[in-house]
Amino acid sequence: MHDKFFIQQQPIRPISSTVTTHKEKVADNDQKSSFQAILEKQIAQNQELKFSKHAQDRLNLRNIKLSSEEVSKLNTAVEKAANKGAKESLILMDNLAFVVSIKNKTVITAIDGANIKDNVFTNIDSAIVI
Repeated sequence: MHDKFFIQQQPIRPISSTVTTHKEKVADNDQKSSFQAILEKQIAQNQELKFSKHAQDRLNLRNIKLSSEEVSKLNTAVEKAANKGAKESLILMDNLAFVVSIKNKTVITAIDGANIKDNVFTNIDSAIVI
């Protein structure tokens, strides 16, 4: 008598579906890296204070030059206002006034000391003195 051996065979899977090649890993890492870079750039842009066209025009017209330290102070004031739930703020700094959209982190207008007097600031819900 012949003994018959039955071997149960597992289905054969293609190698490419179960093993990731080095090139695929590098490409995947590159995609993750570029996505991460784009995400970080977008987050950084959202954290930066922007100046509207109107505010830029007012800064130029009134010959107001802001140092990086002053911009940093404005950024800090905007963060404080955001933490308090403000939407539109008047920020007074030295002899300057800025109306800022807190939600958009955008300076809407800028006024120097000579033009602050006799002005009425509307559509603001908070004021910050720095």
